[in-house]
Amino acid sequence: MYYRINIAGKNRDLPLCKVTDDLYIGAFVMFGDVEITKVAAKALLEITPEHDIMITAESKGIPLLYEMARQSGENNYVLARKAPKLYMQNVFSAEVKSITTAARQTLYLDGNDAAAMKGKRVVIVDDVISTGESLHALEELVNKAGGIIVGKLCVLAEGDAAKRDDIQFLSYLPLFNADGTEKPL
Repeated sequence: MYYRINIAGKNRDLPLCKVTDDLYIGAFVMFGDVEITKVAAKALLEITPEHDIMITAESKGIPLLYEMARQSGENNYVLARKAPKLYMQNVFSAEVKSITTAARQTLYLDGNDAAAMKGKRVVIVDDVISTGESLHALEELVNKAGGIIVGKLCVLAEGDAAKRDDIQFLSYLPLFNADGTEKPL
């Protein structure tokens, strides 16, 4: 089963994947899809508020945020990592439970990245916002760093996320029943 979606003028067929017996999601994976990454970045930049720096979570948001920075001529962005690295100093963290990951995860922010956000206007970018858990963890990290969140952007708002008034997105992605029919919004 597949769901056809239009993202910034480009169609894609997303395979439906089982989360539970009565919940399926459309699998949107930007990795390897250069065309979607480019057009999504361009479309998001058109609605991005004035900012000083952007942040995303490792890993699917990385190519999107890179392309947004490249297209806008920005030379820096921040990445919240899934594990602390040896080069990271003064690390702090926030926990997240994502709909697409079985176990709780932790996102980590390097002290130098935190310093780059302190007192700055920060835009949070993600590929998909569904439950909002990853977004919440990124908000927590930006707030701990002393950044000022001026925008929250994603390519797709999944399910009830489309009802949120605190995010901007390019397309709505429904949730699905086991038979492939859309769950009501």
